[in-house]
Amino acid sequence: MIELHHLNDSRSQRIVWMLEELQLDYDIKCYQRDADTSLAPASLKRIHPLGKAPILTDNEITLAESGAIIDYLAHKYGAALLPEADTPAWWDYVYWLHYAEGSLMPPLWMGHVLDKVQQAPMPFFVRPVAKKLVAGIYDAFLSQQLHAHLNFVADHLACHEWFLGDSFSSADIQMSFPLEAAMHNPRLADSYPRIHAYVAQLQARPAYLQALAKGGLYMYGPKVTS
Repeated sequence: MIELHHLNDSRSQRIVWMLEELQLDYDIKCYQRDADTSLAPASLKRIHPLGKAPILTDNEITLAESGAIIDYLAHKYGAALLPEADTPAWWDYVYWLHYAEGSLMPPLWMGHVLDKVQQAPMPFFVRPVAKKLVAGIYDAFLSQQLHAHLNFVADHLACHEWFLGDSFSSADIQMSFPLEAAMHNPRLADSYPRIHAYVAQLQARPAYLQALAKGGLYMYGPKVTS
């Protein structure tokens, strides 16, 4: 039996989605971030030493890391979400599977950390120094890196409906989290309309919406208007 250890507002939401796309039977155990630190609870360390989600167990198999889990599920249960092996599309799949976390997430995560630094409580005389330091990192490095990656993705999607072309695949699921996180920033969403439209296209899929119902609150999900 498949069991997913899922943390709210995290990469593991895309694993819930993957399971729903494959229409698999699974149990989900939900964990909540600490309200003060936003970190995962210590109880996750009983499942995996790093204490991070997602963690998936399938009988005797225990896997962490989103890319590894998506690749495992696709190979074992979801051939329809994979291209034919050893074709150009196959190597595109391998590329995007690794690019999502290896190249795109680092500048996004650094931006998130710097935002936290600016928002953290600190003495009033330290705040101007912290703001100047953060602005310097953005100007000297982070902004250029972030826009280079988003331009690269936007150019690719300008010529493709999905990451592998005309067909939705597990590469789209893997790429969803960093792009959702990027489009959560209104300025980036306005600057990259093709990526914004692509994310909306992902979030309209029935399995995606089913995954939201299973996984609980997810800050990067579609905005609900009343």
